[in-house]
Amino acid sequence: MSTPPTSLLEVTDLGVRFGHRRIEAVRAVSFSLEPGQRLGVIGESGSGKTVTALAVMGLLPENATASGSIRVAGTEILGLAEPELARLRGNVLSMVFQEPMTALDPTMRVGRQVAEVLRLHQGAEPGRARERVVDMLTRVGLDDAERVADAYPHQLSGGQRQRVILAMAVINSPRLVICDEPTTALDVTVQAKVLRLLDEVLTESGAACLFISHDLAVVSQVCDQVVVMLDGRIVEAGTVAELFTAPRHPYTRGLVATARLDLVEPGQRLPVVEDFYEADEVRS
Repeated sequence: MSTPPTSLLEVTDLGVRFGHRRIEAVRAVSFSLEPGQRLGVIGESGSGKTVTALAVMGLLPENATASGSIRVAGTEILGLAEPELARLRGNVLSMVFQEPMTALDPTMRVGRQVAEVLRLHQGAEPGRARERVVDMLTRVGLDDAERVADAYPHQLSGGQRQRVILAMAVINSPRLVICDEPTTALDVTVQAKVLRLLDEVLTESGAACLFISHDLAVVSQVCDQVVVMLDGRIVEAGTVAELFTAPRHPYTRGLVATARLDLVEPGQRLPVVEDFYEADEVRS
């Protein structure tokens, strides 16, 4: 009798290339995520964070080629047919995208879009779905949720649209939630409310979270483990305490230094990314 997998997400030697020039965006990336664990992925823009998340969701563009292995709840994602991927999305895993306007259908009222997730994955009746949608929109901090549900995406602010996307991602209580810069468009007060909600949803459901962000303070608040990506690969991994108090890799030290100016001596030059591309240990 086979032993069931212990990891909810297992990424092994993931590589992603784009286009006829075979541009390598992700190189030999490996990590695992246990049920209930919250893993932060940090690094500058272009380091491969979002491409890794899209690969896990099975949403890479047609000009991308992935290699290695991605297993979600024991199911291999790479090479899986779209119908099987669609069944996983929404129930087993979901994603909060960085740009909500590109993730929402501009021709549909937002309440109908959130309700469609319930209909497709749970067969919810329209009346019951509407009730749950309004409740979830309220939980993510949207005042007058009935009005918001009847609005089109262009009638909402960027922060409101992001909260709609968050509601859509968590309404089915998936086992894995991938968040790609989920609080970028929110002010500090709303950001705190959304992060509290995310924490509540993850705690209640026991779901794991893959959390991508440039905000180290947010990552330290949300996550318990962190991986650092540079030039398409992981250069350091560890607990939040380890990486933010005693980083080993020079790139990680540079990230922490730019986020904590109290650790920088007066007149000291801040590190720049080019410093690390030239380092032998990064290019080895």
